[in-house]
Amino acid sequence: MTQHSAPVQNDRPAPKFGTLLTAMVTVFHDDGSVDHDATAQVAVDLVDGGCDGLVVCGTTGEYSTMTDEENLSVFRAVKEAVGSRVPLLGGTGSNDTEHSRHLCLEAEKIGMDGLLVVTPYYNKPTQAGLEAHFRSLADSVDTPIMMYDIPGRAGVAIEPETMISLASHPNIVAVKDAKADFMAAARVMAETELDFYSGDDGLTLPWIALGAAGLVGVTTHIDTPRYRRLVDAARGSDLETARRINEELLPLVRATMTRVPGAVAAKTILQWQGRLPNNTVRLPHVVPTQAELEQIRQDLSTSVAANTLIN
Repeated sequence: MTQHSAPVQNDRPAPKFGTLLTAMVTVFHDDGSVDHDATAQVAVDLVDGGCDGLVVCGTTGEYSTMTDEENLSVFRAVKEAVGSRVPLLGGTGSNDTEHSRHLCLEAEKIGMDGLLVVTPYYNKPTQAGLEAHFRSLADSVDTPIMMYDIPGRAGVAIEPETMISLASHPNIVAVKDAKADFMAAARVMAETELDFYSGDDGLTLPWIALGAAGLVGVTTHIDTPRYRRLVDAARGSDLETARRINEELLPLVRATMTRVPGAVAAKTILQWQGRLPNNTVRLPHVVPTQAELEQIRQDLSTSVAANTLIN
């Protein structure tokens, strides 16, 4: 499996899943059915653009509005398209441990390289419950797990003590962090070998400066090569270059992540770029209103790369 080379950041082992990952969209036909060919092409475009890992059927992939078989079929399609080139993580999280176990085992059969397991949402378990959930899943598979800590969606955070305890499990190797608690993360990174990934597109630079492995992003759909340069500059301690690129990307982050849900915005902008046949999403997502479209276009118009981003 060949990967894009990435500068060595410190003396920690090379990140297992790469340094620039996109939580990729799942493309649907106009009637809402899964478009496997178009989804596979998105994966190819992302890897060609500089991604050295992909998350398939995560939140941005709208996994929660898809059947298990649909999710597994997308794993297979992306695996066939780019699985020999980069690590692939399958979104297999659920608020039901047994349901998540089923998805983890099926993803492992397909040959996914990792499993993205989100904090159980809605249930709001205790820290003991969270630890039991992740340990139970990690005990069930040989495939390494990236925990996804996103209290804004899940309703509960994974506390540092819980992460430190879970890091002792050989199958729990990474964290996608979307709570931006830098103090907590610094402690976990100092006391464990877990690879941390920014789960906030606009915080990639400070995360890497703190010691994170890289980014699992959504805006990375829109200008993958520029994100590749940002991550490489930050990991290579070229702070001047990283700051400049970060500033260039800020309008794209606003356009993709602040007006409507990331999956909705990403699909809309990809359609404008001529890279998707439509911007179809599944309820409860809806396409942007006219006012939201105008906001997104205005954000993009302030980008230094606006002329190449949209038609």
